[in-house]
Amino acid sequence: MIAVEVSYAATPQAQQVVSLHLELGSTAEDAVSASGLLRMFPEISLGSVNQLGVFGKLARPEDVLHDGDRVEIYRPLLADPKEVRRRRAEEGKAMKKGGGPKAAA
Repeated sequence: MIAVEVSYAATPQAQQVVSLHLELGSTAEDAVSASGLLRMFPEISLGSVNQLGVFGKLARPEDVLHDGDRVEIYRPLLADPKEVRRRRAEEGKAMKKGGGPKAAA
């Protein structure tokens, strides 16, 4: 048996984390299914809308998990960060580190 966690941030303020014990050789998709998060959040659609990661690195549903792994279900991006930076540069606006408003000097 291996111990894993599955997390999903339904909103930026609310995150669900489920701890599980799974059979050795279980996949990321097995963990998501066993977590119950697909029933709690029907908007999750693996592959077409939501991607998976393990500790911040993209993972495929068929990737085999290891003891202690944390599977993360990612929400789709609302805006492409590269496109936002390009638009701001065209408008001549500067961004401070972290993407917030530019600080007054």
